[in-house]
Amino acid sequence: MSRRPDQPVRVSAGFCLLAAWFGAVNGWSLLATVLTAAAIHELGHCAALRLLGARVTGIRVGVFGAVLETDSRALSYGGELLAVLAGPGANLLCALTLTALGGVRQAVPAGAHLALCAFNLLPVRPLDGGRALYLLAAWAAGPSAAERAARWIGNAAALALAAGLCYLMWRTGGSLWLLPPAMGLLYTATAAGKRTFL
Repeated sequence: MSRRPDQPVRVSAGFCLLAAWFGAVNGWSLLATVLTAAAIHELGHCAALRLLGARVTGIRVGVFGAVLETDSRALSYGGELLAVLAGPGANLLCALTLTALGGVRQAVPAGAHLALCAFNLLPVRPLDGGRALYLLAAWAAGPSAAERAARWIGNAAALALAAGLCYLMWRTGGSLWLLPPAMGLLYTATAAGKRTFL
């Protein structure tokens, strides 16, 4: 992934290949629905950060999702927690709105928003749920205790979920679409936590 100094948005080649594969296999309409849900998720984070006075310095889009690079040093634990939960909150709000509108045509977009919300709330860093877990623990017990708790809970959750996805692939005869989330969970369980939002 290369970056020019004037390039605040970086998209990896791996993401482009995965998106093209997904669109070719599942249809471009479904890809557009998923990407729209992901964009609304990131806009939720951006809106909360802007309201709290923090600055977004860049966006990286890779195989395992988008990461907002921020300057959140001025945020309190509560403010950062609000910004972290704003992404899943935006997806949940969209899912509820689309469900209220009703009709079969709204089921897939509502499901995409709900799935993205649920996935991002998993207690695995750097997902939003893992970051929220760290912030709550740091607020209650301090940063070093929060680091230990978030790492232990995140690793256990990631390993359990990855094992569950692998078991599901084995029981159903294999679904290649479960492999990226399984690998992503294993990757995020071992990656160092950073002050970023997904």
